[in-house]
Order: sequence, then structure tokens, then C-alpha cells
Amino acid sequence: MYALKLELKLNNSERTRMARHAGYARFCYNLARTLYLGVMDIKVSRTRKIALIKKTFTNFIKKQPEYQWTNTLSSRVYQNAFRAFNNALERFLKGRGGFPNFKRKKSGDSFTVDSSNGPVFLRAGNRIKIPTMGTFRLKEAIGYNCCSQTFTISRTADKWYVSFTIKADKIPPLYHSVSETIGIDLGVSTFATLSDGTVYQLPNSLKKAKIKLGKLQYRNRNKQLGNRKLGIKASTNAQKFYRNQAKQHADIAQGRRDFLQKTTTEISQKYAHIRIEDLNISGMLANHKLASSVVDSGFYEFRRFLTYKSPIYGTVVELVDRWYPSSKTCSSCSHVQPMPLQARMFVCESCGNNCNRDLNAAINLASVPKDRVRMASPELTPVE
Repeated sequence: MYALKLELKLNNSERTRMARHAGYARFCYNLARTLYLGVMDIKVSRTRKIALIKKTFTNFIKKQPEYQWTNTLSSRVYQNAFRAFNNALERFLKGRGGFPNFKRKKSGDSFTVDSSNGPVFLRAGNRIKIPTMGTFRLKEAIGYNCCSQTFTISRTADKWYVSFTIKADKIPPLYHSVSETIGIDLGVSTFATLSDGTVYQLPNSLKKAKIKLGKLQYRNRNKQLGNRKLGIKASTNAQKFYRNQAKQHADIAQGRRDFLQKTTTEISQKYAHIRIEDLNISGMLANHKLASSVVDSGFYEFRRFLTYKSPIYGTVVELVDRWYPSSKTCSSCSHVQPMPLQARMFVCESCGNNCNRDLNAAINLASVPKDRVRMASPELTPVE
């Protein structure tokens, strides 16, 4: 199963319509949370409580004069909003997260619609038909005919996207150009170093985008940004600043994601057996000197992309025990010695082997004993 996320090409009227539906979904989700707190003491199942809440909204709340505006919007929006709250509640009861919070407008706009009549046929081209919403233009055309039933529309900065899943399987390649085990060492100064000497560096565009964002925030440090608790409204220039800041954040996130996607795809296509270290990301973030660089690099996303692409490209991805001393071990004679972070060259005290620190660690990861290795598994199963 694949998911496609494409940018919509909307006019002002369509943007307003999307924003109204996103507000409708947010209103229904928050209403479901409020009503659920009122029926928590009723001794019936969770599914029954959600059904009663939905029935109350359909048969009573929607018919009130002050809520007549809900009848002008798609009914599939509130159906999926209640379903989303039910799923969030289920994750909470299984211990996978906290109790669902209220959705806020500043956190972003998104909503989901589906077809009650089964999958919708989507023709190849630059137009897409979304159930109960109509036909919209796309900035990037769909390259082939396909079918889908559920569509999620979301906004990032000033851009609207539609995402949907396609039931299809990709045949993995029969062979890779490199069949030997390859080790990958992730670092701050050099993003990724492979045991065969290949090096990947973060693009300069990410650093430039961060500098641009910092300058924008510094120039607008004295603007009246508003305070909702104190009843102070944001000025017009402050609202422009918020929009520009959101665009800059989106550019940084998209640039990082593009780099990670291309890098992991290239590695997955070339190497059949991949080993990476099971890094303690939360522990690295506790170091204020490394936290910014670790977040910018996206180490966890790199591992996640490699893992979910393993069945697509027929690769084997393994995680090395995080306590294995890959950086302190000599790749030539296996001698273990202290290795401070500021030292960029590994000079063995036993055999005199002189090697780049990251390359030495990558070679050790490739040859680590099997009892210190485990298979990498995706975050979610296909059922979830």
C-alpha cells in the first residue's frame, strides 16, 4: 500500500472553503472530547459512548439555529472527526499516548473525507476528484489511473495538500550492486559515513534557510505579536510575520525531508545489507551543545526511512546495540581505547592504525558480532 501527497492548486474561494471544512473538523473533534468527558462515568463501552455522542450531534446539535452553518459543509468531515477522536482515545487506552487534547487553530488545518459508495476512480492528470468536495487542480499531475476511498486535506504554511492511499505492491529488485554488509555511522560534522568510504553531507541550503529564518525573527523581535490571554490582538505586520515565519519553517522541513528521502533511496537501491547504530536520540538532545545539530540532521527520520523502505527495495536493515563501542574500537586490531568527541582521527595505541573517526566506526558497525545486532522493525504494522 502506498500513500501519495500532492499539492493542490487553489484559488481564493477554494482556499476559504478548505479552511471552513478544517474548522468544522476541529470543532467536531473538540466537541467530541467535551461530550466524552461528560459521559465517562456511564458504564457502557467506549464504542457505545462515541456512538451516542455522534447521535446527539446529528439529531440535536446540528438542528439548533446557532449551528445551522454545519449543514452547509460536507457531512463526511464530522463523521471522520469523530472517528479520529475514537482512534486517539484507543491509543490512549492502550498506553501509546496521552489523553486527546483540544485541537487548536494555530496547530494547523486538516480534515478527512471519504466516499460512502466505495473507492473513487482517479484519472491520470492534473485534476483530482475529492468525495463530497468537488474537483480541484493539482500542481503535480497523477501519473497513472488509480483508486482510493479516503482523502486527507492538510495545510502547511500557505500551501494545501491532499493525501490518499493506493492499494498496490512494488516488486523489489532482484539484486543490488553491493551485496556485502555495509555499516553507516551518523555524525554531526559529517552526516553519514559508510564503511566503503562513501560520505554524505547535509546540503548548504538547509544552513542558509536557518540563517534566513534567524534574521527574520531578529528583525521582528519588537513587533506586537499579540497575547490571547491578555486580550491583545496581533498587529497586521505581526500577522504577516507569522505567515513568513511559517513559510520559512516549511522550507526547512521540506528541504530536510527531500535530502533524507533521496539519500535513503540511493542507499537502499545500492546496498543489500545495511547496519546502523541504535542511537539514543533523546539522550543526545539532552546535550545543549549537540541538540540543535541532531535535530537539524534528522537522525531518527533517517533510520525510519531506511526501515520502511527495506521491503520496497528488498534490503536488510539491522540495528547495532547502542552500547557497542564502535567509535572506541580499532577497526584493524579490535583494541578498545578512550575516544574524546573533539578527536576527529582514530590513532590506535596498540597497532598504530590511523583512520578517520567516522570511517573507523562505520567499519566496526559492518563487522559487529551477530549477538549485538537486531532486526529493525517499522513503527506501525500494516493493520494499524
